[in-house]
Amino acid sequence: MTPSKVILYFGAAVFFSLSFYGISFSDTNSPARQSVVVQPLRAEDVTIQNNPVIKENLPSREEQPIQIKNIDESILKPDKHIYKPSPVEESLYIMDLNSTDKPVVLGEGDSIKNPESGDLNKYDMPITVNRAVEKNMNYFKYSLYERFGSWLNRSGRYLSLMREIFQEKGLPQDLVYLALIESGFNPYAYSWARAVGPWQFISSTAKRYGLKVNWWVDERRDPVKSTIAAAEYLKDLYELFGSWNLAMAGYNAGERKVLKGLRKIKGGDFWDLRDTRYLKRETKEYVPKYMAATIIAKDPEVHGFVVDYHEPFQYDEITVNSPIDLEVIAKSAETTIDEIKTLNPELRRWCTPPDQTTYKIRIPVGKKEIFIANLENIPKDERFTGRIYRVKKGDTLDKIAKYFSVSKKNIIYTNSLGKKYKVKPGDVLLIPGRDRSTLVAGEEKKEITKKDIDQKKIVYLVKKGDNLSKIAQKYNTSPEKIKEWNRLTDGRLKPGDRLYIFTSLDSPAFF
Repeated sequence: MTPSKVILYFGAAVFFSLSFYGISFSDTNSPARQSVVVQPLRAEDVTIQNNPVIKENLPSREEQPIQIKNIDESILKPDKHIYKPSPVEESLYIMDLNSTDKPVVLGEGDSIKNPESGDLNKYDMPITVNRAVEKNMNYFKYSLYERFGSWLNRSGRYLSLMREIFQEKGLPQDLVYLALIESGFNPYAYSWARAVGPWQFISSTAKRYGLKVNWWVDERRDPVKSTIAAAEYLKDLYELFGSWNLAMAGYNAGERKVLKGLRKIKGGDFWDLRDTRYLKRETKEYVPKYMAATIIAKDPEVHGFVVDYHEPFQYDEITVNSPIDLEVIAKSAETTIDEIKTLNPELRRWCTPPDQTTYKIRIPVGKKEIFIANLENIPKDERFTGRIYRVKKGDTLDKIAKYFSVSKKNIIYTNSLGKKYKVKPGDVLLIPGRDRSTLVAGEEKKEITKKDIDQKKIVYLVKKGDNLSKIAQKYNTSPEKIKEWNRLTDGRLKPGDRLYIFTSLDSPAFF
């Protein structure tokens, strides 16, 4: 290499080295090169707004991140009760739980002023308004206007009752609006996942919190008992996570799913977890959907809803000391069977549970004295149209059914017998009177049975190039129904998404 080339290469190396370290040969007086002087921040330049509804373009970080260390997988094994870590286990993964989103009763300075009416809307839950929440608000106001309006109407029947229960349990009363997005305040709501009632309990969680679920009763449909159970569950979830947003996510997805997600991201709040693949799409939308529903429900007129609230759920309660037909109850209370069914939606058959010697029944307000007087005039053997039969040697179900002039199928249903059951001497059977082992609630006939689910439900894995119109056309349905079944607020899909498709059921959604 010649000396001139060596000098040339050396000069180029020096030039690039100086450029790399930020030294420029250009004019330092040009606008692009002028120095920036940072002025100290003055107190008068800062405005602090104590508002529980946070307006921003990105998901709010009103919750301080939860610091999580490595979790022993054995901690998350299934248990009969909600997982509550011991102090030693707690130090392994959940630390510095924040209290910034704990419920407080907000004063006027912390309220949202309605620009049209001038009224103050007070929140006792942390509410964020961001793109996700606004998207759900628009979904309720436009795509789901009529249905959401009917939910608001129905809410009037149960809101005061549920608020009172939540207040007694020490929970924020605005949490009752979870029932708005869970079921539309419908006691008979039934999902493809077999979640039932206004709070959409699955059977295992319901039993964990003391609700009875059997052939005679389903207390998940009882607006009082199910609300008490929901309050206890939400309270446990809040004690576990220290955050209402994470508690609500746990209510939807299960506490273990949320715990695992937090471990994967090594701590954070709901909005951090929402940005990952560790929550299903339904859960990611669950908290924004709750916030959107709450904002609208607290001031529906401003959002274009004309609400005609149903009459509040009121009743008198009386204890009956033996099984009794609903027809007899209605006659004694001088009301209709439909009214008794409405007040007692947990009852699934034509009578109070025969296996319970006493049962509290709800009757219309002011009918207690009339009920007692009328019931005394009805002979005891006419109050219950069923009878107890003890199986004798040589009996079969066919013989017993023929003897009592009822169908074998109804005896099997009434006694919750298995398909392979064979009677044995000494067995005690309840024989339905006048072949009346029918369902109490007409709406329960619309429930999706296991057979229906196996035959009708399809889990579709979204492929590249798919859209709602193509998928709907393939399964002879509409994009709107697919959005409803999967609780989608828009039509955006990405490869790998799972969609539930019902091929012949009209509307097997949650509401």
